[in-house]
Amino acid sequence: MLPSDPAVAELLTRGRIEVEGRLVDASNATLFCAISGGDAAAQCVYKPVSGERALWDFPDGTLAGREVAAYLVSQAAGVPLIPPTVLRQGPFGPGMVQLWVDTKEGDDLVDVLAPQDVPKGWRAVLRAHDRHGDPAVLVHADHPSVRLMAALDVVINNADRKGGHVLHGTDGNVYGVDHGICLHTENKLRTVLWGWLGEPLGEEAEAMLATLADAVDTGLAERLAEHLTRAEVRAFGHRLEALRRTAVFPTPGQDHRAIPWPAF
Repeated sequence: MLPSDPAVAELLTRGRIEVEGRLVDASNATLFCAISGGDAAAQCVYKPVSGERALWDFPDGTLAGREVAAYLVSQAAGVPLIPPTVLRQGPFGPGMVQLWVDTKEGDDLVDVLAPQDVPKGWRAVLRAHDRHGDPAVLVHADHPSVRLMAALDVVINNADRKGGHVLHGTDGNVYGVDHGICLHTENKLRTVLWGWLGEPLGEEAEAMLATLADAVDTGLAERLAEHLTRAEVRAFGHRLEALRRTAVFPTPGQDHRAIPWPAF
């Protein structure tokens, strides 16, 4: 089942979830599941609230709601950059349920490469040395959907855009996953997608933000308030207005780490 399938929302909301395994690299309980209902079936990720690891700067029990809020923002912006995501009861209590996205093998959009191996046109983010002392570059593709994702991350204040969270789906679309630590009131943007810093957003990103601003005025703020505090919803609106006003990709701040660790 593809993210664009009209039956996805109903399946994720009401389908029967059967846990098949656990993604052990995740810091919070992240379960790989089969979900079925009627004639529909798919695979999904289920993150129960009970499996969230406590964080000093994000209130306990809010990460699943932030995942849903990020999806609502993406949908309202008219860009399907986040797979369909709902908040519902599951085998281990309430949690986030998100459609699993199959990816193109060997078609990464973010990578660490030797300088001579960087594909033409890719954006360099960080130059360093690998564990053998050889030069290495953190890079990402100059892909229009990745560019939109970088702009959307600014608005949702994504504190954890790792390289492994940028997926190139087998359907040809680009998706971002793992948005549990987004939408804080304080600036916490940490991302591997700094390749356009200081550059104009571009027409497509500006149009996306205009669509999102209209949505804020027509019900999005109320839907976000189901998952966020009033202060967090206001901060989201302020970030959106500020980015529309400057129309430029921001540069990293000096008050916090700009790239998540690990980067993948």
